[in-house]
Amino acid sequence: MKGYATKLIEVTEKHADRIAAQWLGDVRVNPKTPSYHRFSDEKALSHAVAFYRSFRSLFSADKPFDAAQKFFTKYADERYSEGIPLHEAIYALILMRRHIWLFAEFQTLFVSTVEHQQAAESLTRTILMFDYATYVISERYEELMKRETEERFRRNGRTGGQRQAAGSRPK
Repeated sequence: MKGYATKLIEVTEKHADRIAAQWLGDVRVNPKTPSYHRFSDEKALSHAVAFYRSFRSLFSADKPFDAAQKFFTKYADERYSEGIPLHEAIYALILMRRHIWLFAEFQTLFVSTVEHQQAAESLTRTILMFDYATYVISERYEELMKRETEERFRRNGRTGGQRQAAGSRPK
């Protein structure tokens, strides 16, 4: 796996801006990602470029879940604060994965049977990383939504309770 994985990582890092630009073109017109249609190019590109530039550390981590948890918790926090719905944040990530492979295929990184096997192993590792990403992002969104709901409840509970107390004076 090392040979192809190294090529995949190097191509992803070296061409992070190009891959991100291709991703942006896709995410801009995709009906599944309407929240990304309103962002400036710079802001939207920063989402993908940050991922592509972190690809080596995520892909090569000895503890891939720990690396994914650190990176994708930040990703979830940022997308949540930007008002991107969970399903769009995950779909944008799916498109990021897709564009790595589209770009790699275009570069024809593998030709021999051994390289095909290495590519399959690299694909398996990449899918694992994205599976972890989906888990971490959805878990974090749930935490953020719960926190937001609890904060609203506390604010509304105080306000509602004060109104009720004022309106229930003894006669």
